[in-house]
Amino acid sequence: MSYGDSVRDRYEEIVLARRVRAVVLLAGLGVLAGLFYYALTSVGFFAANIPNYLPNFLNALRDFFPFLTPAFPFIDPTGFLDYWAFISERNLIWGGFGGETPLLGEAGITLAMGFAGTVMGFPLALLFGVLGSGRVTPFPFNFIFRGLMSSIRAIPALVWGLIYIPLGGIGPVTATLAIATDTVGNLGRLFTDELEEIEDGPIEAMETTGANKPQLITFGMLSQVTTPFIAWTLYIFEINVRIAVSLGIIGGGGLGNVLSVQQGLFRFTNMMATILVILVLIISVEIVSQRIRSALREGDEAQGLVALLLGFPQRMAEAALK
Repeated sequence: MSYGDSVRDRYEEIVLARRVRAVVLLAGLGVLAGLFYYALTSVGFFAANIPNYLPNFLNALRDFFPFLTPAFPFIDPTGFLDYWAFISERNLIWGGFGGETPLLGEAGITLAMGFAGTVMGFPLALLFGVLGSGRVTPFPFNFIFRGLMSSIRAIPALVWGLIYIPLGGIGPVTATLAIATDTVGNLGRLFTDELEEIEDGPIEAMETTGANKPQLITFGMLSQVTTPFIAWTLYIFEINVRIAVSLGIIGGGGLGNVLSVQQGLFRFTNMMATILVILVLIISVEIVSQRIRSALREGDEAQGLVALLLGFPQRMAEAALK
């Protein structure tokens, strides 16, 4: 075979391979399109008559944003007063002293659920996280605790809230218990992963001095991960505040409950006022938490306000599924 024939054969192989890839890509796109159509049909998308409801949606948008005027982009500043009127009436951010609601109003209830749930779940998360590490508990016994944490994480916090309803009814107590349970699985797994990456040097040095197992765990292992553990706990606290909002929508109290009630009454202006308070609360918690974590962990940079605002919908959706 001559050199020219070899080049020609190689060229034909390349052309054939490209054609095969093109056919496979087209077939894959066809399957994806078919699955997409099936998904839309399954949710009743084509039967929803969205164009017929579009005028209702536009009217609702005018209720959501009362400051907008027909002469866009001009706005009516007095429209913001509708938000503030509802925020003040329902004590969303200020409950006053000696009132029926906490000092920070409904926002305080949401914040309290996230904080209390984090604190309640921390001890078991620490215990399971330590015992789930192969450095502490030998294989395969460490997988007993890993399995427990995985089982807890497999059930969303919303479902945990429903499970606890017979125990405490529908309210902030049930939501707090659900957040605490969810914290055990999520935070405990983070603790376990952090322990797997510690240095062996301090542990080996303590072993040479005759230190027992509890001393090795406390002073040789946990001493190396104190800062990361605090940072991860603050991170989970951020998530738990968002989960508290989601649990409030199913009756857990706080801002989520206010949002759910106003949605049922079709008071869209009040809904948007509540959403704004939720946004301010969660962004405030995340800013404080990220600043502390960035100070604790060298090399970590706290996200700016714009990044936090743009990522807010995604983080809320992820929290609802936790």
